[in-house]
Amino acid sequence: MTNIDEQVRPGHLRSAEPDDIYDEDGSIRSDFLALVGAAIADRDVLFLRENVASLHESELGHLIEAIHPDQRLPMITLLGVDFDMTALTEVDESIRMQIVDQMPNEQIAAAIGEIDSDDAVYILEDLDQEDRDEILAQLPFTERVRLRRALDYPESSAGRRMQTEFVAVPPFWTVGQTIDYMRDEEELPESFTQIFVIDPTFKLLGVVNLDRILRTKRMEKIEGIMRDTNHPIPAEMDQEEAAQVFEQYDLLSAAVVDESGRLVGVLTIDDVVDVIQEEAEEDLMRLGGVGDEELSDSIPEISRSRVSWLLVNLLTAILAASVISLFEATIEQIVALAVLMPIVAGMGGNAGSQTMTVTVRALATRNLDIHNAWRVVRREAGVGLINGIVFGLLIGLFAGLWFHDVNIGGIIATAMLINMMAAAIAGILIPLLLDKIGADPAVSSAVFVTTVTDITGFFAFLGLASWWFSI
Repeated sequence: MTNIDEQVRPGHLRSAEPDDIYDEDGSIRSDFLALVGAAIADRDVLFLRENVASLHESELGHLIEAIHPDQRLPMITLLGVDFDMTALTEVDESIRMQIVDQMPNEQIAAAIGEIDSDDAVYILEDLDQEDRDEILAQLPFTERVRLRRALDYPESSAGRRMQTEFVAVPPFWTVGQTIDYMRDEEELPESFTQIFVIDPTFKLLGVVNLDRILRTKRMEKIEGIMRDTNHPIPAEMDQEEAAQVFEQYDLLSAAVVDESGRLVGVLTIDDVVDVIQEEAEEDLMRLGGVGDEELSDSIPEISRSRVSWLLVNLLTAILAASVISLFEATIEQIVALAVLMPIVAGMGGNAGSQTMTVTVRALATRNLDIHNAWRVVRREAGVGLINGIVFGLLIGLFAGLWFHDVNIGGIIATAMLINMMAAAIAGILIPLLLDKIGADPAVSSAVFVTTVTDITGFFAFLGLASWWFSI
């Protein structure tokens, strides 16, 4: 295959492979981007079909994000029916919305009809109701009903993530009938690993793996080889809980059922991997107080998303400063206290963040609950005690030598011990309390833990100093 570096004209390129379009650090190669840009400008459909349409959906998504915003819609338009709409599920939400908002609903409907239902729902759910209805109206009746049913389920639920295409057969069919059905039926999903067994009302009875089908004689009844469905997922279940079921039981796919136990879809491991990644990113972003911010967001959008928690932090900082003001006279007499104060508060904040991060993650994965909470609290308190002693001795020795005053060393060592203990306890109790009252600990914990460590650190250090030097 000819390498991109050897090309002189876009029209002479052959189909691109991943090694051709990515550089060593995993970014889209600049020379490939230049060739794509030139092909778009020249309306070179042949190049785009051979080198862009052939990319995997994830690679095409990366390319869409990498090219100039003004080139995205023209490239999609030039590709026409060769554009894989699934690639839009691989880009930032803001980019996806910018593209979809500019595409005619007729083009979206035609593309939606060619992709899996779970990907179609992922794209449709962010559209305005009017546009969504217009697109759905152009789809075949059966497909329209399936998509509407999935869209009716709550956002971030298993019902929204499920694929409505599946293979289901009655229990009285033979293996031979089932195999013939899979060979002849054109409306089956492109890939699947299980066949579901249902009664006339679509109530789920069991499941048969494809490997069992292939190893069984044709005359054997399906009911004789089916097994109970492994942990069917309620359609209303939160997608994060569904992902935990997959993780716990090592599932590759699972049936999705409604409140009556009727089969409505299937959840597959590729969707679950996306859920796990999204939830991990969401927790990480919330811990930093930046919400659902995207890299492609504009400056005003990013500013608005961050300002609320920055305002809360400002108020808590004022609260911490008010504690310092209580000891203004002591600070004026002993300048060393002003120098050392940030060390106590900073170490406490870092220690609290460590405990808080572990706690929030444990709550998200359901590894921390009422049964083991107090054991973990005692463990973290023990960690805080040990670290407080170690770092208290270190900073006490350093401060005593720096300011040639053993009293200063002893005071900051004691304050460090107190604040490290408070940080460890606050880092676990605050997320637990927020989770108990129904608040999201990933969103709210950081600001409260920081407030506790700042106030405790300042109060312990300055209070001890005021008491000691007044004796």
